[in-house]
Amino acid sequence: MRQRGDERGWALLDALLDDETGHDLAALAGAVLGLPERGRYAVAVVPVREGARDRPGDAHGMRLLWRSRPEREIAVVALGEADPAAVAALLSDGRPGPGGVSPVVDGLSALGTARRLADAALLTCGMGGERVVCLDGRVPAALVAGQPALSAYLATDVFGALLARDPADRALLVSTLDAWLECDGSAGRTAVRLCCHRNTVLNRLRRLEALTSRSLSRPREMVELMLALDAVRLVPGFPTPSGDGD
Repeated sequence: MRQRGDERGWALLDALLDDETGHDLAALAGAVLGLPERGRYAVAVVPVREGARDRPGDAHGMRLLWRSRPEREIAVVALGEADPAAVAALLSDGRPGPGGVSPVVDGLSALGTARRLADAALLTCGMGGERVVCLDGRVPAALVAGQPALSAYLATDVFGALLARDPADRALLVSTLDAWLECDGSAGRTAVRLCCHRNTVLNRLRRLEALTSRSLSRPREMVELMLALDAVRLVPGFPTPSGDGD
């Protein structure tokens, strides 16, 4: 009888993760699994990887319930007082990445939404990612990764002229833009990060503006550059910038 009860609880949890709805489904799942119907929850998704370590168990006041799918594993996390960053840290400690963690959702009835948001976070890891990441702070990249055809067009439209450049020069310009954005648009801080002179940073950015026909001082064009930079990282087959030589 206990085994049948457990099986029923897992089936109800799977239904919630798959966005199935029904009369008192969340309340019934909570009662069978011993979970509060309302409360702070998150969902984490990690691809099935050969040689991965065991699934992390409950820790730091969090309760983790794992479900297996053909190509990924899903953890429903009753957070307690913890936050999604604690989930990412726990999963990173227990196994290599990549992985995605949703924002906090309110209650078991929102687990389907949380699962989709965790999938979106996982997409931002790109090919060969090794980090477990939260969706918070990565929403633009998730939007780009979720539309591969449109993202490939954007990357080519914005950075297409760079394809004719020497690969080292292309990587230099795009990585300088990346560092400049990470440094909140400060040429001085970017120069420190890249171990070069401030004027060198400004010269590279001006060259990039000329090649892309977009200005970093115009908000709409800057948004295109930022989204295209995410697309360069995430679109398979597009040359990925690397290196930061002077």
